[in-house]
Amino acid sequence: MRGLNNAQKRAPWLLLAPFLTLFLLTMVLPVIYAIGQSFTKVERTGLFGEGGISSSFAGLQNYERALADDAFLASVGRVLLFGIVQVPVMILSVTVLALLLESASAKWPSFFRAAYFIPYGIPGVIASILWSFLYLPGFSPIVAGLDKLGIGVDFLGEGTVLWSIANIVTWTYAGYNMLIVIAQLKAIPGEVYEAAKVDGAGPLRVALSVQLPLIRPALVLTTVFSIIGTLQLFAEPQVLRTVSSAIDAKYTPNFAAYSSAFTYSDYGVASAQAVLIALAAFVLSFAFLRLTGRKEP
Repeated sequence: MRGLNNAQKRAPWLLLAPFLTLFLLTMVLPVIYAIGQSFTKVERTGLFGEGGISSSFAGLQNYERALADDAFLASVGRVLLFGIVQVPVMILSVTVLALLLESASAKWPSFFRAAYFIPYGIPGVIASILWSFLYLPGFSPIVAGLDKLGIGVDFLGEGTVLWSIANIVTWTYAGYNMLIVIAQLKAIPGEVYEAAKVDGAGPLRVALSVQLPLIRPALVLTTVFSIIGTLQLFAEPQVLRTVSSAIDAKYTPNFAAYSSAFTYSDYGVASAQAVLIALAAFVLSFAFLRLTGRKEP
């Protein structure tokens, strides 16, 4: 009997072993390596390192250099501005779309759910390439149509390219977040709707007093995902950089870390920047969860 109990105790760990192994190799170890690298200073002898490469403990030197980089700090401020505007717009759009598609009067909801989700299935690089043509004067029917109306808009200019990126991100991820909200809506018991109808609540009242409070966990989850994704902006500015001079090598924090590593071969500073990005994502997500948690009854 004892042997059977021991086997039962081992069974879950055996089933989890493949996942835990991959998680350790692809997530935990790279994070530990990046943290260690952020405290390491690499010194090369000779012009190209032909005289040898040595590593030593750098303390907080890499973090000091990262925080002293005005371009990196500007990129952090840029994505914070991006998130303050883009995240609420997307969450509001997602909520409205989900409520409309799950309303009793919605026609062909399955078709529209699939249509809104399709952009998420397109890789970010491909989506950015497609939108770059829609932003590029001479190729874009949108720009041509606005020109005919006497409206001159430079989607790739210094003051607008950030919002052009925001449009791509919203277009890509709105459908994914919408499905999370719809899944929460479908979990609402039918008895709740019946009770609301008995009380004389109309569709708007049901949405405001019944559905919105009950889908709050899904909205919190999608907002946290969006906050983290904001600090991870990379593919969109990298692609649009080929058609916009307003995007430099350190336009976003992730882009700055990439440039530090693969353009300047400064892996210590790049690791420090990556760690700072992760800490910023953690702090912002934690602060948002604490803020929303305080409103719990």
